[in-house]
Amino acid sequence: MTSLSVSASGAAADAIEQHVPDLVRDSVASRLFAQDASLWGPEAEPEARIRLSWVGLARSSRPLVGEIAALRDSLASEGLGRVVLCGMGGSSLAPEVICATAGKPLVVLDSSDPDVVRRTVEDDLEHTVVVVSSKSGSTVETDSQRRAFEQAFTDAGIDPAARIVVVTDPGSPLDGDARAKGYRVVNADPDVGGRYSALTAFGLVPSGLAGVDVSALLDEAESVSDLLAADDPANPVLRLGAAMGGTTPLRDKLVLLDDGSAIVGLADWAEQLIAESTGKGGTGVLPVVVESAQAPEVLTPPPDVLVAHLVAADDETRPSDDSVRVGGTLGAQLLLWEAATAVAGRLLGINPFDQPDVESAKQAARELLDQGVGDAAPPVFVDGAVEVRALGGDWLGQPPAEGASVADAVEKLLGQVPERGYVAVMAYLDRVADAELADCRPALARRSGRPATFGWGPRFLHSTGQFHKGGPAVGVYVQITAAPRDDLSVPGRDFTFGQFIAAQAGGDARVLAEHGRPVLQLHLTDHDAGLDQVREALQAGDHG
Repeated sequence: MTSLSVSASGAAADAIEQHVPDLVRDSVASRLFAQDASLWGPEAEPEARIRLSWVGLARSSRPLVGEIAALRDSLASEGLGRVVLCGMGGSSLAPEVICATAGKPLVVLDSSDPDVVRRTVEDDLEHTVVVVSSKSGSTVETDSQRRAFEQAFTDAGIDPAARIVVVTDPGSPLDGDARAKGYRVVNADPDVGGRYSALTAFGLVPSGLAGVDVSALLDEAESVSDLLAADDPANPVLRLGAAMGGTTPLRDKLVLLDDGSAIVGLADWAEQLIAESTGKGGTGVLPVVVESAQAPEVLTPPPDVLVAHLVAADDETRPSDDSVRVGGTLGAQLLLWEAATAVAGRLLGINPFDQPDVESAKQAARELLDQGVGDAAPPVFVDGAVEVRALGGDWLGQPPAEGASVADAVEKLLGQVPERGYVAVMAYLDRVADAELADCRPALARRSGRPATFGWGPRFLHSTGQFHKGGPAVGVYVQITAAPRDDLSVPGRDFTFGQFIAAQAGGDARVLAEHGRPVLQLHLTDHDAGLDQVREALQAGDHG
């Protein structure tokens, strides 16, 4: 049994045949694992020079194993068994996959929604340890979550320093502040970007504290390191990278289908890695996470779609359709997808290590917070418990027709989807309590005849949010927001969590509109009633 496999048919196989010989000739694999920063051209070289340590993490992260085990034993002796992770994007997605696959409980707080924050903070505080993860040490979401927990511990008569573990880059603002407060601090490798950090302290500390055998995870990655560094036509990295970034014409929608991989949430982790790494300069690959083999993008894939089947490590089934099949253990696949994304970036001609448009949305959110987020433009119309607004052009029409409905607005938005376009739903809601809303995704794909994505805000801002703004200008966007059931102050700040998530949504929509993307904003004035209306409108006319 091989620990990794990449097999392909159709356009993906053609891309492999076309590009892999050149990648081998140019020694791309060995140069990548030797941390050659010149692989992506002179403009990317300064960034790449400080972002390539991830290729050796299977070995360089070994000292963390004992440190994590000792910390876990210490916390367990104090009766602390509930592990909460406060982190965004690369700081949360890998631990979520690692723990879910191992069957170990981990509570991930990657939301600014006040109802979500309150629920997470108040649940079983007595037995809770909190891991606060931020590479930059200045991520506002994570800082706000940390403040909420600090206040809750203090109010309960618990010393926060006994319950909070900080993971951050050395010398970050959070590093200095946490050490001054006496918190336990674990520094991560600063020469690794967030979305490539699965095998750094960001992935290993929360996972290890939750009870995962992180040494075995590193073993899985190390077992394939030499294979992935080989300048060989059979190298899975070169094959997958060519399939992702080398089809002609480019199949720039990559449908990720879990087809028995036994890795829980691998597609969600890969979504952030691929979208944030490649979606820039007007190009990129949009990952589309689907629910099953019955998803419309799998049953009848459009010509710009490539389907990737995520299969078990011992699956030797050959692809019989126009697709790629990827199998392997979790540790091996983490390293495979990271390296393949870097190779795809070379073929696409972009820098896979920056994320310029993520910062633009953050800046817009900060400006809205400074200006006050209560001054939203009046809705174009109101339908029941939903306020309807339209940005990015006059596609909705002014004034609206008599008796206009949410369903009418959705239909007009879908009419804006171009030939190679996609539909994105961006829900700034509670991804646990409102989880059923995600069921609308395949309905939108069927109605539009185009791939559809679904993202929970603000989580997706660190993932597909980069592709939305930096990738091809072919998307249309449904943004769903709601008034909080009960707002929550951010301790030590002059804004609430409700105001913060509203600013994040507003900033995201503003930047999309500035890029000329059509955005349909649906704001729920009554959460439950409005949610029912929106769900019905998104699925209207779907007979799938």
